[in-house]
Amino acid sequence: MSQQLINHSPDLKRLRDEGYEIEVRGGYLLIHHIPFVNQDKQIKYGILVSTLTLSSNNRTGKPDNHVIHFIGDYPCNVDGTIITAIKHNNANTVLNHEITVNRSFSNRPAAGYPNYYEKVKRYTDIISAPAKYIDPSVTERTFKMIADSANETVFQYIDTNSSRANIEMINGKLEGQKIAIIGLGGTGAYILDMVAKTPVKEIHLFDGDSFDQHNAFRSPGAASMIDLNENPKKAEYYQKLYSNMHKYIHSHDYYVKKDNLYELDKMDYVFVSVDRNASRKMITDYLASIGVSFSDVGLGVNVVDNKLTGAVRVTSATRDKSDHLPLRIFSEDSDNNEYATNIQIAELNALNAIFAILKWKKISGIYVDLENEHHSSYSIGVSKIFNEDVTA
Repeated sequence: MSQQLINHSPDLKRLRDEGYEIEVRGGYLLIHHIPFVNQDKQIKYGILVSTLTLSSNNRTGKPDNHVIHFIGDYPCNVDGTIITAIKHNNANTVLNHEITVNRSFSNRPAAGYPNYYEKVKRYTDIISAPAKYIDPSVTERTFKMIADSANETVFQYIDTNSSRANIEMINGKLEGQKIAIIGLGGTGAYILDMVAKTPVKEIHLFDGDSFDQHNAFRSPGAASMIDLNENPKKAEYYQKLYSNMHKYIHSHDYYVKKDNLYELDKMDYVFVSVDRNASRKMITDYLASIGVSFSDVGLGVNVVDNKLTGAVRVTSATRDKSDHLPLRIFSEDSDNNEYATNIQIAELNALNAIFAILKWKKISGIYVDLENEHHSSYSIGVSKIFNEDVTA
C-alpha cells in the first residue's frame, strides 16, 4: 500500500527517486538518515516525521500544516549552538505505538508548502547544512529502500484522520478487539458505521433479516435501486458496503439464538440492537454470565398530540458491573418497557448509536468517564440525559 502511494504521488516519488530514505507508516511520512550536528559538534543522524494528507487512497494532497517532527537530539550549528530559527517544541510526543518523536520544528513559507517534496527538502537543507559543512561527504540521500509494512493495518486505506488529529495512540486502545453487532436495523447499522472507522481487529455482523426498502430510510448511506431490487440479507449488504473501508468484517446472516450463543464467547464487546425483548434478555443474560462487556440499545417513540416524543436508551454491562440488568432489561412479557414501540427515525437511530459508541469507547479508555453510568437515557421532549446505575 505505501509503495503504491509513493509511486502515484509525484512528490513522494521524487523524494525516493532522488535517494531520500522515506517510509510511510500509518498516517505519517518518515524520512530516515537525516544528518545533523549535535551540541558536542558531532555528526549524528535523525528522522523527520510529517503527518500525511491524502487526496485519495494512493495520492498525496497538499500538506495540512508546515510543522514537522524529529527523532533525535536538537540539531545545532557548526559551533554547537542550537538552530533557533526552526525551534517549535522540545517535548517527547507519542504519535502512535510505533512512533515517538523528541521535538518538532516550524519553518513556514509565506504560501505554505505546496507538496511533501518541498517540505522535506526545506527542513533537510536547514538541519543538514552544518553537518555537510563539517564533512562534505555526509548525505541524506542513501537510496535505501524501506520495506513496506503498511499491509498490517485493518483498513483498506491509511487512516490519515487519526494522524492529522494526533490521536493514533489513543485510538490504538481499540486494536485487537473483536466486536459483535447483533441486529442491523437502524441503530445497529449506525453502530457499524462508526465501529468500521476504528482499528478493531474484527467486526462480526449478526442478522437473519433482509435489507428492505424501509431500512434505507433509517440507515446510514444511500442504498441504490439495484441494492433494493436484489433484496440482500442485511448482514451481507453491510459486510460488502463497509468492507470498502475495513478489511475484517464478517457476515453471519442468521439470528442469534440459544443454540449459537456460544459464538459470542470470543468477542471483546457486543452491541445488542434487537427489537424482540425475549431475544434481548436471552442475549444480555448470556453475555453477563460469561463476563463479556456489552451495550444494549433501546428506542421508544410515541405520538402525542400529533407530535413525536419518547426516549433513547443505552444499558451497558461489564464483568464488574451487571447487577442492574434485571431492573433495566425485561422479557417479552413485561409490561414495564417503554422502548417497545416500532417507530424508528434515522436521527434517533443515529443518536442511539452514538450514545452506545461513546459508552464503548469510555469503557475502552478512549474518553474520560466521570459518571461511570451503566444506564443512560435521553428524553426527547426535555432534551435531558439521565444517567443511572453508576459505579464508584
